[in-house]
Amino acid sequence: MDWGKVTYIFFSLMSLTTTAGFLYEPNAIALFIAAGVNVISTILKLGVKNLLAAELLASSLVADLHLIPAFMVLTFTDNLALTISLAIGAIVANIFSIALALIESAKSQDKEDF
Repeated sequence: MDWGKVTYIFFSLMSLTTTAGFLYEPNAIALFIAAGVNVISTILKLGVKNLLAAELLASSLVADLHLIPAFMVLTFTDNLALTISLAIGAIVANIFSIALALIESAKSQDKEDF
């Protein structure tokens, strides 16, 4: 078992679920935790060298660039509608990231079978 892969997939899933948690209970603390976990996920993806590494990093950066402004909007303007729309964008990016990780895992399994 590749513990590096386990760690970055764990943080990718945590990023997705904490952002979904913010949509359930929209408050600044939940959004801050979601953004923090997503930044950790992005940092972990910097060292990944696999087939879809660039795509994984790009999707994680997209989620960062949704969650960080969402936190600022919620903190400084209290515009909940805009904050939620940015959080939904981050969820879409995280779902794409998880899908890429699954595709990459399936392809690496195919290589091991041969």
